Amino acid sequence: MRRIRLLILPVLLLTLVVAMTAAAEPAAAQGGNFMLTLLHNNDAESQLINAGSGLEDFGGVARFATLVQNLKRSAETGPPPAAHRGVKRGVIMVSSGDNFLAGPEFNASLEKGVPFYDTIAMDLIGYDAVAIGNHDFDFGPDVLADFISGYQRTRPPYLSANLDFSGEPRLQELVNQGRIAPSTVVKVRGENIGIIGATTTALPFISSPRNVIVNEVAPAVQAEIDRLRSKGVNIIILISHLQSIDEDLMLAPMLEGVDIMVAGGGDELLANEGDLLLPGHEQIIFGPYPMIATDKNGAQIPVVTTPGSYNYVGKFVAIFDRQGNLIGWDDDLSGPVRVAGGNNPDAVQPHPQVQALVVDPVQAALNELANNVIATSEVGLDGIRTNVRTRETNEGNLIADAMLWQATQLAGSFGVPTPDIALQNGGGIRNDTIIGPGNITELHTFDMLPFGNFLSIVPNVPREQFKEILENAVSRVENVDGRFAQVAGFSFTWDAAGTPQVLNPDGTVATPGTRVIDVTLDDGTPIVQGGVVVPGDPLTIAVNNFLAMGGDQYPFRGAAFTNVGVSDQQALENYIVQGLGGLITAADYPEGGEGRITRLN
Repeated sequence: MRRIRLLILPVLLLTLVVAMTAAAEPAAAQGGNFMLTLLHNNDAESQLINAGSGLEDFGGVARFATLVQNLKRSAETGPPPAAHRGVKRGVIMVSSGDNFLAGPEFNASLEKGVPFYDTIAMDLIGYDAVAIGNHDFDFGPDVLADFISGYQRTRPPYLSANLDFSGEPRLQELVNQGRIAPSTVVKVRGENIGIIGATTTALPFISSPRNVIVNEVAPAVQAEIDRLRSKGVNIIILISHLQSIDEDLMLAPMLEGVDIMVAGGGDELLANEGDLLLPGHEQIIFGPYPMIATDKNGAQIPVVTTPGSYNYVGKFVAIFDRQGNLIGWDDDLSGPVRVAGGNNPDAVQPHPQVQALVVDPVQAALNELANNVIATSEVGLDGIRTNVRTRETNEGNLIADAMLWQATQLAGSFGVPTPDIALQNGGGIRNDTIIGPGNITELHTFDMLPFGNFLSIVPNVPREQFKEILENAVSRVENVDGRFAQVAGFSFTWDAAGTPQVLNPDGTVATPGTRVIDVTLDDGTPIVQGGVVVPGDPLTIAVNNFLAMGGDQYPFRGAAFTNVGVSDQQALENYIVQGLGGLITAADYPEGGEGRITRLN
């Protein structure tokens, strides 16, 4: 029996609910109702080829495009289920952000130029609106402007109600053109659908928005809701990239007037019994599809999201009455729709244009990188996400050593001091696997360090400030936060039972941390002993420019720094080839690391 879930409605609609539930025909079939199929995805992150090793018959943007095409056709013109005969039907397609991501796939786009491969794919898929995510700023505002400018067919608006682009001329020009906006109104079968975007307030700490101003989410979104409703737009959808669905669930009680929320940034899998999932995904279900939030007035708001990487299309079938009130949704028609190929029963063929214009050339670029063997490793290099963000790993040591080595090689030619130490944030290491033992290719270096950050040198950092930098690195280990540091040139001991440091928005210390106990340079010089800074000369630090600019809340606080002309990926490749002579030994990089970082408690 088809399940149509009805909302608990205000008293004024009680009579309607009674009539609907008592009718022989299901609720959605009553005259004047509007059935909206909301298709959605998020966190595509340039995973254009497939779902990865062992899952080659799943995912991929070409199959995703075909699936979206099929779902749109079915929603608009396919035979209606009995429950919805006679109901006006429409469909929209949205993305909730992180539409591209640094890595070997996007490197192919950067080498190609505008329009980027990801833009071409999204243009052919056909989006009605796109939220702006944090990774969309990873290469700075100009690359985001290039990305948006590359659309040639559909030109969907990019949305964020809480971002101010006036300090970035190229993005502001797109605002002036209506290509970037707080919200948009899409007309579907005579119905006006208001779509509002929102972006995480952590943006300055986790990406590179430069002069984009980030405002609080709730007031900005509510102002846009009120503006749309004052213009007679009664159906309101929020597409947000707040880093997790939990953030959306916490935002809902601050708002009134939102009908549906589409979350992004968390990669959560919402699914119900009987949904077809990618192999192994049964174990990672976060919650039901949809989850239910409650707004400021106690009204229920369905909240949906999908895992990223073009592995699923979210499909939410909502029922609105003639006044634009959300009165329910169809559980049987709603849920995640996996992207499958091969011999699977739900397989779809790749979209021919997306395959030819996007997937094939990107695959050719990856093959070229994968065929370029640059070294041999005697040991497996641990880049697993939860490890590089919580503890020392041998891959983290290799990357930090590469930064220190390359910065030492180049410091003189840039007129800056030779660095004493190096720091690499765990969040910047992205391969999320163990590489080797065996051949190491150029592609592996992109997998490890995909973001294209530049190697930088920050001179004359006072020891007290360096302790604050380390306190920041270990302040959120419990959250598996990307700020955890892999290090070179020193060792340190930290106590998980200590007080985590808390920073003000300007990088000054609000709550001093007591987790960093001892810090000693490789030459034996003590920097911190028993939690107390040892007086002495300041330090010169090699980091990526993301951290030097305050990313992951590293409290450099505007300190002058110099980029030395190579990316972190190039530094890693140069170190492996030149510094190590093409051999990564188990003696130099043992499994589990060599004791650079010691955790107490």
